Amino acid sequence: METNTFKTIYAIVRSIPCGKVSTYGRVALLAGNPRLARVVGYALHEAPQDVPCHRVVNRFGGLSAAFFPDGKDTHRMLLTMEGVGFTEDGCADLTHFMWYGPEGD
Repeated sequence: METNTFKTIYAIVRSIPCGKVSTYGRVALLAGNPRLARVVGYALHEAPQDVPCHRVVNRFGGLSAAFFPDGKDTHRMLLTMEGVGFTEDGCADLTHFMWYGPEGD
């Protein structure tokens, strides 16, 4: 069941440009409640196929093990294909690839 909150989250994630990433917390903030970062994760787990969930990372740029078929390796591959760079510790480089929202572009 898709709630209004989930619909808002999906709209925000759909607006993350190719080659950029955002964090669960930032998406929650843009959705109107910075305390909903965990809800963003729940929503993305059930997201329609047209929602680019791979563009959302944790607050450190860390990748998710939830991507099929190879977890974090699949997540990294999807971001690499869009030109997202990574730090030496394997996190998405938030300094260069973070999207803060439509006002931050």
